[in-house]
Amino acid sequence: MERNAQNGNSQMSDRDTLFLLGGAAFVLFGAGLLLSTDTVKRYLGQVGVGDLVQATMPDVDKYLKLRSM
Repeated sequence: MERNAQNGNSQMSDRDTLFLLGGAAFVLFGAGLLLSTDTVKRYLGQVGVGDLVQATMPDVDKYLKLRSM
């Protein structure tokens, strides 16, 4: 990979930017395909996003307490 150095900062080339944006587009497209299936919609409807947030909050609180030590 060739990078241009200007003022001590390296910049991404146009090719690297194209690969980065293309990869992000593939990830979004794949996630859209997965989330559009009926089975996944049914499972997500059963679980509920609010339940997931409430279940993870004690772990997040514990992590933040440990990190602040």
